[in-house]
Amino acid sequence: MQSLEIKQTVGLIACCECGVAIEPNPANMCSGCLRSRVDITEGIQRSCTIYMCKFCDRYFVPPSAWMRAELESKELLSICLKKLKPMLTKVRLTDACFVWTEAHSKRIKVKITIQKEVFTNTILQQAVVVEFTVHSQLCDDCRRAEAKDFWRACVQVRQRAEFKKTLFYLEQLLLKHSAHKECTGVKPVPTGIDFYFAKQQEARKFVDFLMTVLPCKYHYAQELVSHDTKNNTYDYKHTFCVEIVPICRDNIVCLPKKQAQQYGNMSQIVLCLRVSNVITLIDPNNLQLVDVQATNFWREPFDSLCGPKQLTEFYVLDVESIDNFERKAGHGYISKKHELADVWLVRSDQVGMSDAQSLSARTHLGHLLSPGDLVMAFDMKNCNVNNATFDAMSVDNVPDAIIVRKVFDRSRRVAKRQWKLKRLVVDGNIVGNETASVADEFQGFMEDIEEDALMREKINIYKDAEKAVAIDGDDDDAHPEAPSLAEMLDDLKFDDDEMKEETADADEGAEPMQEE
Repeated sequence: MQSLEIKQTVGLIACCECGVAIEPNPANMCSGCLRSRVDITEGIQRSCTIYMCKFCDRYFVPPSAWMRAELESKELLSICLKKLKPMLTKVRLTDACFVWTEAHSKRIKVKITIQKEVFTNTILQQAVVVEFTVHSQLCDDCRRAEAKDFWRACVQVRQRAEFKKTLFYLEQLLLKHSAHKECTGVKPVPTGIDFYFAKQQEARKFVDFLMTVLPCKYHYAQELVSHDTKNNTYDYKHTFCVEIVPICRDNIVCLPKKQAQQYGNMSQIVLCLRVSNVITLIDPNNLQLVDVQATNFWREPFDSLCGPKQLTEFYVLDVESIDNFERKAGHGYISKKHELADVWLVRSDQVGMSDAQSLSARTHLGHLLSPGDLVMAFDMKNCNVNNATFDAMSVDNVPDAIIVRKVFDRSRRVAKRQWKLKRLVVDGNIVGNETASVADEFQGFMEDIEEDALMREKINIYKDAEKAVAIDGDDDDAHPEAPSLAEMLDDLKFDDDEMKEETADADEGAEPMQEE
């Protein structure tokens, strides 16, 4: 016998509006008639307005917040949906997406899909496109920045030194780490730079950055602007005065006798090799190096005997290298990049004179010098120095001269230089009075970068594509090792005109499509 299979079927009924056969539902209407009679999108506006700051490209999020968001990003979608949130209280949001619009049209279209129960156990789903118009409005931070001389906190960077090498180095560090991006204004002064901030926390963060990259200390002060006696609220302006050590590269320093012994029985007269987060000193008599921390310097400060402006040009008569030099017990770290040598000098303007005074000096530049070179040195024998520590020294311990650096042909160095440095630009102008003397000091800073590989590691160096470098193989003048191509970065420039030209060239070179 065959089994009897019973299948259950659902009976169909006619729609009460159009008569189409449908499955039974509480409304007894088909979906088309149900949509025509019930509109679940009623109460949802088809057009809304959102506000964007034209300076920082941030969108306003009620009640008082501003958020940065890219076009067709999830952040921008959340901002748009928060605008529609009061209208979606009686429906259920199931999906939301962007509808493409022109980037510069100031229009943003969002397609949302909603559901709502219209009758008992009858859920209707419908999609609607909402168009948002973007209006420009200044945010609070940009409004304050646009106001003249507005600031809540100021960081005053000062260095009591004649040369600006340390400030040039600070400028490159700011550009590399973008530590100045929160500044509302930058103002150069004769002894340093003033940085203005809209919030005290941003100024404190900037001061912490300075304390980590340079040997410095700071003082804090505040000025009362207004006071509300009813609410007991105060409005202050905050000032941070950051003082950088008054020692620069190529400065000759006279250490107290006790301090020189603590550093490993160094000579009292030493040379500043570089200033980074510590002060690096080198003893020209024995190649001993020491790093002086900022806390140690401010506890026992020492002054410089002379700067680059007090140096004299000398002519090298003879160079005698020193091998197997015996050092005192307890000496510190010895430099491996320098060589000791005894050098006999004469002033460059007295070369060939019978009564020319010759001086002898021990130097750490024995690997660079040869007879006939020119050097910049400080004449200790004929100088007049106002320093109590130097006056207390024995005459036997004072050398005739201290050689600071070798003189190279600047014009050839500039011609061979294939790299460049960026400058701190605010409102289209380079920070600082770019006079002839400041430009000359900046060229000296670039020469220091060429000679010191450790300083090049901490800053960004860019390829100079505009300069045509002529390589001369017969050049007898020795130059310090320049930055290699591996150390240089490509200077990216986004120019709409160049992009249009490249696009036009690509369109011309493309082959037309052939119909099959």
